[in-house]
Amino acid sequence: MITGHLLSAADLSKDEALNLLATAKELAAITDGPNKKLPTLRGKTVVNLFFEDSTRTRISFETAAKRLSADVINFSAKGSSVSKGESLKDTAQTLQAMGADAVVIRHGSSGAAKRLADTQWIQAAVINAGDGTHEHPTQALLDAFTIKQHLRAKESDLSGVKVLIVGDILHSRVARSNILLLSKLGAEIVLVAPPTLLPVGIDKWPVKISYDLDSEIGECDVVMMLRIQLERMADSFFPTEREYSRRYGLNSARLAKLKKNSIVMHPGPMNRGLEISADSADDLKSVIVDQVKNGVAVRMAVLYELLGGAPIGDSK
Repeated sequence: MITGHLLSAADLSKDEALNLLATAKELAAITDGPNKKLPTLRGKTVVNLFFEDSTRTRISFETAAKRLSADVINFSAKGSSVSKGESLKDTAQTLQAMGADAVVIRHGSSGAAKRLADTQWIQAAVINAGDGTHEHPTQALLDAFTIKQHLRAKESDLSGVKVLIVGDILHSRVARSNILLLSKLGAEIVLVAPPTLLPVGIDKWPVKISYDLDSEIGECDVVMMLRIQLERMADSFFPTEREYSRRYGLNSARLAKLKKNSIVMHPGPMNRGLEISADSADDLKSVIVDQVKNGVAVRMAVLYELLGGAPIGDSK
């Protein structure tokens, strides 16, 4: 069982990660049935504290908490006292006074989740739902869950799976968390991007680097396309969007090079026509919709483990 907080994929040992994925599988099987709600976290309060816009992650955490019978408070920085200058400390102390048991935080600054967890401002469990360009650990967990579901359902880990992560590695918290978690689970990871979209120190990461998507795509089991985060780009990182798409976008020609059982992933939101074509996103190899669905089960597992709810099978 994981305890305390979930701030980084590095917080999880291999056994803890596999246990979370097993718990998510059990929860998914239960909630796929007619009874989608469990009494496991009845009486607990989960706060979604989002300083950045989000659709999938916020709704996924809200759905996960409600399916476990927790009370949910959705807090958006827009329209709140934060927009009037209230500090993270003051906001946290307000949530503490409201009796929050878990705080799911998304913030534009790297390290914000750790800052919240390391202070005495709040006693709740803190879950990092994305902090700046740093990490997004539950996205990595749901991605690992989806890969196991489609490729390694009968195996304990991801040994032997080759994962291609393509695109804006520099600004991607999803890439960082996936590299940490998937490599820990035994996957081989290849990063494909222009040099300008790779972070400093990448040579020390447990990955292979390539600048040529066409030479790699036929050998992978998973191709994970990353969104080009134009909102984080103050400078020009590539000549034009058309040129980027030509060299690093997933299109029908590249899709045809994939192995028979390979899958296509994307953490969303997608820039259709830029990093991924519409036909690639909607192809039978695409498991993007499954990623969204699996996010609920994985986040249920995280909340269950952190908040120490009643046994999953307890329906009293």
